[in-house]
Amino acid sequence: MPERISFPHSRRALLAGGGTMLLSTVLSSTRTPAQAAKARIGVIGSGKIGGTIGPLWVKAGHPAMFSSRHPDELKDLVAGLGQLAAAGTVAQAIDFGDVIFVAVPYKALPEIGRENAAALKGKIVLDACNCVPARDGAELFDEVEKNGIGVTSQKYLSGTRLVRAFNTMNYKIFEAQANRPDPKLAIPIAGDDPQAVEVAAGLVRDAGFDPVVVGKLVDASRFQRGAPGYGQEVTAAELRQKLSLKP
Repeated sequence: MPERISFPHSRRALLAGGGTMLLSTVLSSTRTPAQAAKARIGVIGSGKIGGTIGPLWVKAGHPAMFSSRHPDELKDLVAGLGQLAAAGTVAQAIDFGDVIFVAVPYKALPEIGRENAAALKGKIVLDACNCVPARDGAELFDEVEKNGIGVTSQKYLSGTRLVRAFNTMNYKIFEAQANRPDPKLAIPIAGDDPQAVEVAAGLVRDAGFDPVVVGKLVDASRFQRGAPGYGQEVTAAELRQKLSLKP
């Protein structure tokens, strides 16, 4: 098992004393990323999206564990990120993370949720997965189209505090546009748990983007693959206008 990244005593005490609710309050404050407490992030799926967004969080000061079915293949990724990054299995990343970032083929979600149900329960999970019929199967695609991707993801990651985020654009756009001068690139997000949404919004900012809260998980269908909010390389003001959201 990889060596666990350690926090100073004060950080461990903060987490032990207040749990996830305190973490949410701290991360959603109006302080700058440099001033705010840093969440441990477990990255499930360290390919193009996970391998792009995860390093942005590490560079912003968040400890992260990157995981895959073959953790040894992630050595080069974590070596280039310094002491705040580590590699591990999916189970280890879930155990490590205050927040979990999931960026895998959509067909993997049911298995991840089933095999890690107890460990994921109550965790804030950012879901960047898209359902592609040719890759993920017609049955799952039909379910997503019928019920919406946010509702479907919550079904398979039952018990988590789910937020949809980082699913609307190619990783090359995220890589090129992160931390650009204002106005930042808009990232639509949606979730049912207000504190989880606040934490997700803070992490979007820490990655160098501008969060736009679209609504509840049912509203995530507005920016799922093929929807009007998908693939929009625009500012927050422009995205709100396109989706008829309040300024």
